[in-house]
Amino acid sequence: MEKISDKMVKLTLKRLSAEDEYPDLSQHNNYMAKVLTQDMYKKLRERATPSGFTIDGVIQTGVDNPGHPFIMTVGCVAGDEETYEVFKDLLDPVIEDRHGGYKPTDKHKTDLNSGNLKGGDDLDPNYVLSSRVRTGRSIRGFSLPPHCSRGERRAVEKLSIEALASLSGDLKGKYYALKNMTDAEQQQLIDDHFLFDKPVSPLLLASGMARDWPDARGIWHNDNKTFLVWVNEEDHLRVISMQKGGNMKEVFTRFCTGLTKIESLFKERSHEFMWNEHLGYVLTCPSNLGTGLRAGVHVKLPNLSKNTKFEEVLKKLRLQKRGTGGVDTAAVGGVFDISNADRLGFSEVELVQMVVDGVKLLVDMEKRLEKGQSIDDLMPAQK
Repeated sequence: MEKISDKMVKLTLKRLSAEDEYPDLSQHNNYMAKVLTQDMYKKLRERATPSGFTIDGVIQTGVDNPGHPFIMTVGCVAGDEETYEVFKDLLDPVIEDRHGGYKPTDKHKTDLNSGNLKGGDDLDPNYVLSSRVRTGRSIRGFSLPPHCSRGERRAVEKLSIEALASLSGDLKGKYYALKNMTDAEQQQLIDDHFLFDKPVSPLLLASGMARDWPDARGIWHNDNKTFLVWVNEEDHLRVISMQKGGNMKEVFTRFCTGLTKIESLFKERSHEFMWNEHLGYVLTCPSNLGTGLRAGVHVKLPNLSKNTKFEEVLKKLRLQKRGTGGVDTAAVGGVFDISNADRLGFSEVELVQMVVDGVKLLVDMEKRLEKGQSIDDLMPAQK
């Protein structure tokens, strides 16, 4: 491999021609497949990032998983921070398409000041069963989960354990390594929605994120189980604040406080998070760039969900619905996981505000429909 710049090396492997190696994407419905032409593939397969990540590494998950019944998947991943620069011919159009026209020249804004959120402490707990905010963070200088070596993964775990051990007050907690857990302990945490499942998701498996499982994976949580950090799943870190009921303000405040503290603990250890002013926080999946933030509630909408306008309302509010158990599941008992559809181009506060305001309206609509009344006058304008 010949070095072209700090961000790119020239790949010289013995391979067949680009025509022979180009994947068959004729049956595919994901963002990558919409963009990747044979000419582009031919150009990009001559390159690698300094850690050796190639275009085939970027696209493999999208080749192996043509589409998803509920959501349009991205179909590509990053193997390190430089991936977004080296393979930008593919990734810029994917990002623009996935993130509503976000241009290569656009700048992302970050706002983790929970005092800027208006309301959010008054969602009706008879309808809103739980509230959760999550994001991901990547540690600069290490390859990302699809591409990292065992040693890098263990180094990320070690750093994380040290940093998280310094949290105090109501954020004080403990780290549980996956490999030391009994099956019963693991299942209990999964049922409580605290732990990531063993990787069976084809998206995780095809991208290489599940290699060496469960080596150097684990979960840290505070004593109250309201603040959690997953280590070495899809991202180096997944930071989650959650609790029962509808007080999104409290959840978001804890999220901002904890996240800011974690960032400074990593900086004290001479490690910063991957961030740039165009993409915001850099994460494994292009769908999570920017804030990486998903603010979600489990909310009971048995009537509204049967209404023909439900999808249109969600779209106008820039919200996304998932089943009760997450991205691959159906809704149980009219309970949906409703969250922000956007990640990039809006700040954290703006996204949580959209969820708070939007869910309030959804609950008002549900109450109207319970009484057999019309919701036409409540129909929102496009946000």
